[in-house]
Amino acid sequence: MRSLRKLLSLDPDPVSEDARDTATVRRIADQLDQLPAGEARFIASFAYVLARVAHADYDVSAAEVDRMVEQVSEHGGLSQAQATLVVEIARSQQVTLGGTENYVVTRQFKQLSERPQRLALLRCLFAVAAADDSISETESAEVLQIGRELGFTRQEVLGVRSSFREQLAVLRQS
Repeated sequence: MRSLRKLLSLDPDPVSEDARDTATVRRIADQLDQLPAGEARFIASFAYVLARVAHADYDVSAAEVDRMVEQVSEHGGLSQAQATLVVEIARSQQVTLGGTENYVVTRQFKQLSERPQRLALLRCLFAVAAADDSISETESAEVLQIGRELGFTRQEVLGVRSSFREQLAVLRQS
């Protein structure tokens, strides 16, 4: 019951909250209360950034949701049920607070992660965008923006994107 109250923001616990966390990260991390706080924040911000790309074109397909759950489960070491819950909360938060939280949550992920983890996220972002077999120009631009926020150069992001060139909508139109 306490977890449900936290999920609905009815029972905040300021003592246990890291001052750097955004409301979005806290809300998702609260659902992972069996994990160490740092790990929960890492997974929460990872899931939110995935949702950011899925929602970039304002159409989150079932395939994109499935891919996000797969990635969160794999990279977060979560069960399918836990990953599904985390992704649903991340999607909801992204739709509700996206414009104001996007940069802040991505910056928090950068602070919580090492470069190899950020590179893994970058690959996951393209995998989510490609889940419906087409990466729109909007999704590609969003991944490029996130890549810059994570500290990658344009060339590094485009290098990762090249692995997904067959799904790039812009190349299919030629």
